[in-house]
Amino acid sequence: MSEKITTCLWFDTEGEEAAEFYSTLIPNSRVTGVERYGEAGPRPAGTAMTVTFELDGRPYVALNGGPDYRFNEAVSFQVSCEDQDEVDHYWSTLTADGGQEGPCGWCKDRWGLSWQIVPTMLPKLLGDPDQDRAQRAMTAMLGMGKLDIAALLAAADG
Repeated sequence: MSEKITTCLWFDTEGEEAAEFYSTLIPNSRVTGVERYGEAGPRPAGTAMTVTFELDGRPYVALNGGPDYRFNEAVSFQVSCEDQDEVDHYWSTLTADGGQEGPCGWCKDRWGLSWQIVPTMLPKLLGDPDQDRAQRAMTAMLGMGKLDIAALLAAADG
């Protein structure tokens, strides 16, 4: 089935490497095609121009368009994690090899793309009908980099 809307991610030259990395990181993901620059350029012939890939079945395109544009925090990928092992896995993999840790469950991968690594229980805690419990969880989250589920629950419970 063809998708009507596909997210395009602009890279300098690393689109193929990034697509392969993301496809191994996220389950149900794969690179589906690579189009390469020809003799007409503007990049050297054979260099990846666009890389089509799927992350958890959703389509994306990586475009090697040059150094003119960089990622910023205005766009991020959010990964819902069932447990601390999953949080730890995504966090450590994404921040490795030049990635950066950020506040409140946010991090950047080595290409500067922002990710939110979020335990599935966090929205429930922050939306708890007991406002004091929700606020304690929020305060704890605001003091964290990588989110710690046990610490969030402990803070919520006072």
